[in-house]
Amino acid sequence: MNKLVRIAVMIGMVVLVTIRTNAQKKIDMERMQRDIEVTENILSTLIKQQFERRSFFPMEIQGEYREGYGVTYRLPYDFNGPMVWNLAPDGGATMLDGRSFSYSFEFPSGDQAELTRIMDEDMKVKNEVIRGTGRRNKGISNAAADSLRGVSSDKIIQACKEFIADYGDLITQLDPTEKIMITNRGDGERMWYGAFVNNATRPSYISIESTSAEINQLRQGKVSRDQFMKNLKVINTVMDDELQPDLELLTSIFNRLYRRDLSKTYFTEDNVYYEKLKDYGVIYYMQVFSSNQSEYNRMWVMPTLGLQDLTQEQRDGKVKELYPKFERDIKADILEYVRTVKSLKPEEVLVFNIQLTKCPACDIPSSLELTIKASVLQDYASVKLSKEAALAKFSIKKGDSQ
Repeated sequence: MNKLVRIAVMIGMVVLVTIRTNAQKKIDMERMQRDIEVTENILSTLIKQQFERRSFFPMEIQGEYREGYGVTYRLPYDFNGPMVWNLAPDGGATMLDGRSFSYSFEFPSGDQAELTRIMDEDMKVKNEVIRGTGRRNKGISNAAADSLRGVSSDKIIQACKEFIADYGDLITQLDPTEKIMITNRGDGERMWYGAFVNNATRPSYISIESTSAEINQLRQGKVSRDQFMKNLKVINTVMDDELQPDLELLTSIFNRLYRRDLSKTYFTEDNVYYEKLKDYGVIYYMQVFSSNQSEYNRMWVMPTLGLQDLTQEQRDGKVKELYPKFERDIKADILEYVRTVKSLKPEEVLVFNIQLTKCPACDIPSSLELTIKASVLQDYASVKLSKEAALAKFSIKKGDSQ
């Protein structure tokens, strides 16, 4: 009898191992990249169709797959933010947008006149809005800018929603929990509108996402198209430029807390800053370092550990060793010190977007993004949640390995 039981257990273990092996699907990256490139073109076309008069402008959408997270499509610039146009004598144009570097492109012979006409039409539209607000020749009012921004955002979001509903299943290798996201924000990148920002040109933040499981339910007819559209997670907001003393205070706290003399892991160089997004929450941006290289002997110094004269191999080993501790510490510090923030609504979120120290040989992420709802922080501050329970509420997104 015992022998039969042992045989049954062994058979069960073999079956379990087989199931787990099959479940761990190996991604065909060549096929994934092909699917992404095809769908980049589809999304680009759908968005350009919403802006018929600008249909010949370049729309280089960048898609990337991140295992465990899904596919993210990044729009190349913010339609709602300021752009600088420069018409060149040779028929080309230079564009400077709020997220990427300037770039140039050329039009076929005769199309420059068409570009000029379209830009004139755009200005006429803006002037009409300005006249409707009683303002002339003084730039676009807040209400006018919001109106123009709203129309533009609605068109972009509609195109993105249609793309996910109609073409999201073309990414064929996603696990059910992996996502398709479309956003106008870079990965760990702050919108740098500093030279342009005023009350009428606040940059926007757009994000539309769904899971592969939800897309499959639509394909299988388990949910109606209307219901699927309603279930899509959509963020459409703008930067809130109103000064928030508590958010400023938190910036100073983390700038000090992670200086090299206090931190026990990675450190900052006074580079923590934030963006407050209306009805969404706040995103803190932070870049951390692990070491410095001596100009004298090219050896490494790790100030938070009090170590000097490290070889490259020794330094890399320590950097990799510190990463798990840094992730634990930063989450605990967010719980502890964000109690000073009072201006967030319970449904809003706090995000820490962290660019990690460079270490290609360390097999650590390039970035770490931690997201937590303000209601969780408030419950922890009022002792309604234990520390362990609050830590479990963090949403964690890691960048690709360096």
